[in-house]
Amino acid sequence: MAISENSSDAGTPALRGENTGGGKGVHGTSQNNDGVFGESQTGRGVSGFSHQHTGVVGESKPGIGVHGISQTNTGTVGESTSAKGVHGISQTDTGVFGQSESGRGVHGASRTDTGVLGESQGGRAIHGISQNGIGVHGRGGRLAGFFEGDVEVTGDIRLSNADCAEQFDIAEMSEAEPGTVMVLTKDGSLQPSSTPYDKRVVGVVSGAGNYKPGIILDQRATDKERRPIALLGKVYCKVDARHGAIETGDLLTTSDIPGHAMKATDQTKAFGTIIGKALWPLQEGQGLIPVLVALQ
Repeated sequence: MAISENSSDAGTPALRGENTGGGKGVHGTSQNNDGVFGESQTGRGVSGFSHQHTGVVGESKPGIGVHGISQTNTGTVGESTSAKGVHGISQTDTGVFGQSESGRGVHGASRTDTGVLGESQGGRAIHGISQNGIGVHGRGGRLAGFFEGDVEVTGDIRLSNADCAEQFDIAEMSEAEPGTVMVLTKDGSLQPSSTPYDKRVVGVVSGAGNYKPGIILDQRATDKERRPIALLGKVYCKVDARHGAIETGDLLTTSDIPGHAMKATDQTKAFGTIIGKALWPLQEGQGLIPVLVALQ
C-alpha cells in the first residue's frame, strides 16, 4: 500500500511517501526538469520510506535525478547502519552531485560500510573540486587514503615531514631508537655503528626530534623488527664532539661511540663513509642535532 502526504505545517515533511508492499515510496520522473522537488521551512523537503525497496528515486533524462541544495546546512545526507550511506551510479556523468553554499555538499555516514561510494563506467567515480580550498580531504584513524592501482599527479606533491626513509630489518638484540646511526651486518640487517669511518653505514633511524619521515619505502608486515632509515633529507642524528667540535656544514661519519656520528677530519678515510652534513653545531660532548643526509 502506498501512502502520500502533502503538508506545509511546521515540523512535518512537505512531501512524505511510504510503501510497505515492496515498491517505491516516492518515484519522481521528469523529461526536462526536477524529478522530485520538495520544500519545507522547518522539516524535510522530501522524505521517502520503503520497507523493501528504494525510499526515494529521482530520474531525469537531461538533468539531475536528485539534487540537494542547502543555504546553511547539508545539501544531501545519506545514512546507513549496515550498507552504503550514499550510492551514486552514472554511465556518462556524475554519480552523486551535492552543492551547498556554507555546509557540506554531500554527507554520507555509515557505521559498518562505505560512507560515500561513487561508481562510474567511463568517468570519475568521485570528483572533488574547490576554487580556493581542498578538492578532496581524507582523514582516517589508520589511513587517510588507500589506492588500488596507479596514481597520477599533475601538480606538486607537498610533504609536511622531512626525510625520505626506507624500512630495514634490525639485527637481534640491537637498540635502534630514532637518531641512531646504523650500519649493515653480514646478513643484510642493520645494527648501530661502532667503528670510525665505517663504509657499511646506511643512514640514521628516522623520527627523532621534531622531524618525521615524509616518505617510507618498503613498509610491510613482517615478524622481524624493522625501522625506517633516513636515506635523504633532514633527520635528527646522535653526534659525538669529543674528537672535534662540530660546526654547521661539517661532514659527518661514524664514530667509535655506538650509534653516533662525528666530524670527518681524515679525508683519506672519509670517502664512502659520509653520513651527511651538520645543520647545527655541537662544540663538545654528545647530543642530537639535525643533519642533512647525503650518503657518499
